[in-house]
Parts: sequence; structure tokens; C-alpha cells
Amino acid sequence: MEQLEIETNGIRLHLVTEGEGPAVLFCHGFPGLWYSWRHQIPAVAQAGFRAIALDMRGYGRSDRPVEASEYGNQTLVRDLTGVLDALEIDRAVFVGHDFGAQTCWAAALHAQDRVAGIVSIAVPYGVGFSNDASNEAAKSKPRRPSETYARIAEKHFLHMHYFQQVGVAEAELGARPRVFLERIHWALSARGRLLDFKKFPSEGTGYLDVLAEPAASLPWPWFSEADLDYIVAEYMRTGASTAFIGGLNSYRAMDLNWERDPDYGRATIDTAALFLCGERDPVLQIITAKSLASMPERVPNLRGSHLIPNAGHFAQQEQPDAVNEHLLDFLRGELPG
Repeated sequence: MEQLEIETNGIRLHLVTEGEGPAVLFCHGFPGLWYSWRHQIPAVAQAGFRAIALDMRGYGRSDRPVEASEYGNQTLVRDLTGVLDALEIDRAVFVGHDFGAQTCWAAALHAQDRVAGIVSIAVPYGVGFSNDASNEAAKSKPRRPSETYARIAEKHFLHMHYFQQVGVAEAELGARPRVFLERIHWALSARGRLLDFKKFPSEGTGYLDVLAEPAASLPWPWFSEADLDYIVAEYMRTGASTAFIGGLNSYRAMDLNWERDPDYGRATIDTAALFLCGERDPVLQIITAKSLASMPERVPNLRGSHLIPNAGHFAQQEQPDAVNEHLLDFLRGELPG
């Protein structure tokens, strides 16, 4: 496995790469790093492909711009195409999880000639993080995402609203990074209870207040003390104030995407695609079955949509063998050697 640093789009990006052959570009979400793909990188390389996994802007060893305006969809897409340019790669299959999945879908809209296929984990096209075209009310009365979050926060705590307040989450999470990262990995897993946040009022509540202590001590079957050690160290490389700036600014850029990327979630994506999601992912309870059912209309070349048993939000880490089987089947079909 080789580590590289690439200057592109005005910033420095860190990545790891392994293998030779058609390219597969991995894009993590929050909380994630290139390390989130540690089970996929060797499997893809051994199957005859070149695996490339980034620390996305704002994370790990990549640069961390502090302004939310630096995290819009189209900026992130330029990061990815800049990486391909630097590596002299024409096209790749883009594999994304969480916010990384949103970026991959956006790449299919704004850089279609560079995208040989998309594998999205946890986030269907157009749902949840930006313009949800399945929501008829949203189409008839467009509303900024932050306004929607504020309305929901009148009823109960909502992290997407809490994160809009610059400096507040930075201070809370940066002061206790290990506690946060352990609790959020548990809460989003198959055994976690992320949606318990609905039991808490917004006023006077921080994110750590709604994230319960894990019901089991480390190591878990899919996540070890060493994994947590590495992730905490990488997030804290630049200090507490910017430890989680990448993820927080991705939430804060939702209004920007709503303004500048109106086609996201509405325009048809013709690129071949695969959707995977843990069957116990709390995102499934948020996006509704209707949103999933409507995705083939927006993505007519959707090759498959699979729920991964005994997995939560981190399907590629919780059940790597099952994810790798679907991933490699898709790659062999779209990137024949």
C-alpha cells in the first residue's frame, strides 16, 4: 500500500493506493477516513483493480479549510477529478459512503465522463443530504435545508441543526474526541440506537448527551481498540478546533448545495450504479421505503440494490465480506480487465 499527497483544486489531499488495473476511487463520509475502506482496498487490489482511497478534504492528513463554502458538491467533485488527473487516470468507478456517496452521485452529474460507475453505500441518490426529489411538499414549497432542520429541532434535538452553529460542536466534540468517536461508531452500528436523539429537547442538549455509552466494551467484532486509536489520532492531527471540521462543514454546506446544485436529486443519472445499505442502518428509518423505491426512476442503470444483513451504517466495516462480494461483482461487470 502506497501513501501519496496530491496538490489539486487549491488544497493538498492525502490518499493511499494499492494494486494495478482499472481504477476504483473510494470516498468516505463522516465520521470516516481512508481507513474506513481498510477491508476493501486489499480485496479490490487482489482482484486486479487499482484501489485509491482518499482522506477527503477536511479529514485526516488532507488539508482542512475552515469555511463551509469550501465543502459544496461541485468543489468536492473537482477534488476527485483532480486526483484522477494527477494519477493520469481517465475514468474510475466511484465508491462512496455517507457524505462520500453524495459526492459520488454529484460526480456523475458534473463529471460524467470521468465516472465509469457508482457504488453508493447508505445514501440513495438525491435523498437525505440535499434536494430530496421524492418529497412533494419540498418541490411545491422549496425550503432551505437549514430551515427544515430548525423546524424539526423545535420538536426534539437534531444533530443536523445543532451542527449549523459554528464553533459549538467544534468545542464539544474536540474536547472529548475519543468519547465522541467511540459513541458515534456504536450508535450508527447494527447494535446502536442513534434515533434515540428524538427523546431529547434541543435546548441545553449537546451531541454527546444524546449518544449513549456503548453497551459493549471494545473490541467489538468489527472495531478494535487499535482502530479507535488510529482514528482519534488522525482526526486530532490539527488540534481540537478543526478535528471534525470536514464533517461539520459538510452539514453546513447543505444550503450551499441547495442553492448552487439544484439538479442534484432531480436530474437523471445514466451511469451504471449499485446501492448497498446495512439492513439495520438508521438512515433507512429516516429516508423511508418510498425514497428507495423511487431511485430506479432517477438511476435507470441501477444494477442492484441490496440490504446487508447484520450491518448498520458502516456496512463496509461491519460486514466487509458481504460488501466486497457485491462490490467485486459490480466491478467485474463495469471494469472488465
